[in-house]
Amino acid sequence: MNIKKQFKEGLITNNPVLVQQIGMCATMAITTSLFNGLGMGLSVLIILTCCNVVVSAIRKIIPEEIRLAIFVVVIAGFVTIVDLLLQAFIPALSSALGVFIPLIVVNCIIIGRAEAFCQKNTVGASFFDGIFQGLGYTCVLLIMSIVRELLGKGTFGGGLIDVTEGLRFTLDGSGAGIKIFSGEYGAKILTMPFGGFLTLGVLIAVMQYALKKSARKKELAAKAAKEEKEVEE
Repeated sequence: MNIKKQFKEGLITNNPVLVQQIGMCATMAITTSLFNGLGMGLSVLIILTCCNVVVSAIRKIIPEEIRLAIFVVVIAGFVTIVDLLLQAFIPALSSALGVFIPLIVVNCIIIGRAEAFCQKNTVGASFFDGIFQGLGYTCVLLIMSIVRELLGKGTFGGGLIDVTEGLRFTLDGSGAGIKIFSGEYGAKILTMPFGGFLTLGVLIAVMQYALKKSARKKELAAKAAKEEKEVEE
């Protein structure tokens, strides 16, 4: 188990959204405020980690023919738990995310990790995979939420931060956020569905450019080291 490698893969080299390009439907739909993005990200992180642990723990007794059905049942169980907890303790978030919480059941990130990683690895490795892949997903949601809210509405922390009576955090979704500039000067298109496509497209492009640049740099370094070794010989 290489925790450092798993951490790097989850956040950068194998990021579920920017590299694997899965689970993008909810990513584009709900990232209009920091409140929504953080809530969705943490929900997926918790569900993904719990599902990874359970799938890994029972992987040796799952019949091959029905493994996907078992995965869906496990995922559905944890999604139901998280959905009910949100309805009970953070109803504003549950209402804001709407159908996208139940749809986590068929989220490709969770099913994909269960199929590609958890049924082949230990519980410990699967636990950290869930944490790091969930963090990678959450980071993308947060970046998209901040960019779309800031440039589209001129605010930061909408739904989560309230400044009417001093700076305070709120979980009822009523916080107006910190006003950076007047909303009338914002790019309203970023708050619309197309804004999600545009923002995500830019982030994917930046990530792909960075990965290719890093790979090229490593390739040149390896080539230089090889040539130096040949000269010494």
